[in-house]
Formats: sequence, structure tokens, C-alpha cells
Amino acid sequence: MSQTLEQQLSALKERLIEVNDLRSAGAVLSWDQSTHMPRGGAEARARQRATLSRIAHQKATDAELGHLLDWIGARSADLSEIDAALVRVARRDFEKANKVPADFVARASACHAQSYAAWSRARADDDFGAVADHLRANIDITHAYATYFAPFENIADPLIDAADEGMTVRQVQALFREIRPALVASVKVITELPPLDASCLKKAVSESDQLAFGLDVADRVGYDLERGRLDKTLHPFCTRFSAGDVRITTRFREDDVTDAFFSTVHETGHALYEQGVARELDGTPLGRGTSSGVHESQARLWENIVGRSRGFWSYWYPELQKRFPAAFGDTSLDAFYGVINRVERSLIRTDADEVTYNLHIMMRFDLEIDMLEGRLDVADLPEAWRAKMVEDIGVEPTDDRDGCLQDVHWYSGYMAGRFQSYTIGNVLAAQLYNAALRERPGIPSEIAHGDFDGLREWLRREVHMHGRALPPNAVIEKATGEALHAAPYLAYLRGKFSELYGLDLAE
Repeated sequence: MSQTLEQQLSALKERLIEVNDLRSAGAVLSWDQSTHMPRGGAEARARQRATLSRIAHQKATDAELGHLLDWIGARSADLSEIDAALVRVARRDFEKANKVPADFVARASACHAQSYAAWSRARADDDFGAVADHLRANIDITHAYATYFAPFENIADPLIDAADEGMTVRQVQALFREIRPALVASVKVITELPPLDASCLKKAVSESDQLAFGLDVADRVGYDLERGRLDKTLHPFCTRFSAGDVRITTRFREDDVTDAFFSTVHETGHALYEQGVARELDGTPLGRGTSSGVHESQARLWENIVGRSRGFWSYWYPELQKRFPAAFGDTSLDAFYGVINRVERSLIRTDADEVTYNLHIMMRFDLEIDMLEGRLDVADLPEAWRAKMVEDIGVEPTDDRDGCLQDVHWYSGYMAGRFQSYTIGNVLAAQLYNAALRERPGIPSEIAHGDFDGLREWLRREVHMHGRALPPNAVIEKATGEALHAAPYLAYLRGKFSELYGLDLAE
């Protein structure tokens, strides 16, 4: 008896959900390795993650899955809009996955897990030599992965496309060229002024109190704690295991409450996206954010455009003072607002202000392309990093812990395809926020009164709910009426920092 379209769709979804479940199990192991796993578990964890990756990849490339996609695709005229999107995305994933052998996927997963463990120790010990060979292995793995997708213009193109569909090195570099001159000029003008006094932030606040305050803000913004939790890690991240389990992590500095706070708000932005994906997409390839850049737009929007706004703190600062009177009782809102938005040449990307942040990203992007294309040897990375920091940011790290070991990215996955997403996210955050204001001009006033529902629900309707059912470019054009472009972002920076510093940061 022949199968109906409905039966075949059911069989397809069953296979896709099985693959998703295996990958989610691997994500649980990764989360545990980053939060609670003892150091002694690293070797076995690498093997366990490799095993799950290999099994998931085998199922994701099974010939029967391809037959189902062919059979259903031939009847696309009879599919609903969502089912048509599912087949389109699943077909793309299937074809990409089939280019990569299962044993390679397992080897890459083990390599990345071992490298992450080595990086964790090397950063703590300020010992780049202890992780250098792992970095070389990651570069080799990245080269091997990219060759499965040849031909390409640049070795990093397949990795960038995997994160931000449709983007290439050439397009990323064009975006960087568009925004870099304005950033460099603004940094130069602002940093010639006397620095703002940041001593009010250097007051001891316990981890537990910081955690509680950040979690209360995340809850108020809309992070559903019935479907999430917050833990401590070296490098904050958000991870989704299912629609009912979206977790975030943060880091702490006892003498700077803003470090944990803004990390928590950033990851909350990611979590709101994942919790906002339509429930009917859960477990399928459509059931997560559409791209890394769009994902970062949500994190950077909540962290910076909302979380560093005067309106946000006009509501939350009295509560901060009430909870931590010894730290902030004698500091005015205006002083606090200025300090959390101060522009300065700094070593650490995740601590960087909005004006210098993308210069950190561009530097890392240049270095990773240089390493991938063979112009920079791994042994020379620490010195190259120091030289680029002086050239691009104007400061020089005195150790590798705050230099080329500060970011986890090169040591926990493929060598390219991730840093560019942060700048894409910054640009899109301003573009999306402008679109939200056009429809709902009262959002800033709502934020100043502690009401985040209007902005969150606009984002949920226009961005979150679609998951991967719409490609990233389609999501942005649908939400904003235009393609990705940097003008709103540059206007946002000029407006905010001209007012803050009493300058005219002209175009």
C-alpha cells in the first residue's frame, strides 16, 4: 500500500527529530563540560561527544532520509508553508552533511573538546604553548572541513556560510570597510578627552547577590525560568536543548557588578530568541535561530541598545542602589550611566564599549584569515596579537591570558565563521530596533517604566517565532523592509555618544 503525503511527512519529521535529539544530548555534554564537569572528565568527554556526533551525522546523512526528501519535494505544491520550509531547510542540511564523512565529524568533535579542555587550563596558567598544538590541529580540521565544499573564493567562506547563510569573506570585509572609518575617528576624538572615573564600579559585591540581581532582570525582561536556568562558566553562552530547556551562563568579577550583569543580559537576549521560536517547530531543523548574526542581534540589542540606555537604568538603578548601597549609594544615575557607556581603549573584547567593540572583531577576523591562509604561523600569534592590538585598539596586553587566549572561539571549534557574527549582530540590532520604534514609538518610555513586553513581543512576532523557516535575509527584510545595511547602526552610535560626551561625531 502506497504511503500518503501525510505519512511520509510524519516519517521525515520522526527522523529529523531523532537527529535533533542526538545533537541536543551532545549539547548537554558540552554545557556540562563548561559548567560543572571536573577536569578529570575531559578525555572521556571528548570521546562521548565524538560518539554522539558520529551517530547523529550518520543518521543525518542516511540515504532513506534523502529518499523521503526527494519524494516529498516532488509534491511541494501540496505542502503547507511550514512543511515546504521544513523540506527546504532539511534538504540544504542533508546535502551539506553528506559532503562530510561521519568519521571526520567524530574526529573534529573530539579535537574541539580536547582543545577546549586544554584552553581552559592554558588560559588559567597564561601558557599559550600548552594549547598551541591544539590550535594547529583546529586549523588543520578547518582546512579539511572547507575542502569538502570546494570550490570557494576563500577558505573561510564555507564556515561563514554555515553560521550566516549567504555571507562570504568578501561581504564581511565590505561591511567592515563601511563602518571602520567612523569607529576609528570616534575612538580618536573621544579618547582624547579626560577619562570618566569608573571607581564606582570597583566595589565588592558577592557572586550570589550579583547572580540574584541579574536573574531578576532577566526574568523581568521575559526569560522564562520555568524553561531555563543560569550557571557560572569561563566564557558565557546560551544553549538550547529543547523549547522547554534553554539555558544561559555568565561569569563573575566580585569587584565589578557590571561584568556579570551585562553578560547575563546578553545571554538573555539569545535565550529570548530560542524561547520565542514557535513551539510547533521544536525538534525539527526549523526549531532554532536562523543564523548567528541574527542571533547576535538579539543579544546585542538587549545588552546595549536596551541594557545600556538611560531609560533602562532610570527604572533599574534605584533597585541596584537599594540592593548594593555600599557600592552605589553615593553614585548618581548620571554618573553611573556615563561610566557603563564610557569609551576607552581596552584589552578585553567582552568588556569593550560599543564604539571600540567592532575593532576587536575586525582584528580577530584578520588574524584568523591570516592563519588559515598561511600568512601567520601559530607560534607567532601572541606577538601578532600584541602588534594588532597596538595598531587597531591602541593598547598592548602584557600577557597571553588577556591577549590571544582571552576568547574561547578558536579553541573550541572550527577556526573561522563566528567572530563576524558579532558585528553583523550589532548592525542588525540597530536596524531592528529602528523598525520596532516605527511601529511602536512608545517603546523607550515603556522601558523607562520597567515594561519590556512591547519590544519583546515585537521581536517575537517579527524575528523569533520563525526559527529557520525564513532565511536570515528574509527575516531582516520582512521585519525592517530593507536588507542589512550599516546606516542605522552608525547613526545610533553617533547620536548616543555625541550626547554622552558633548561632541559632534559627524558622519
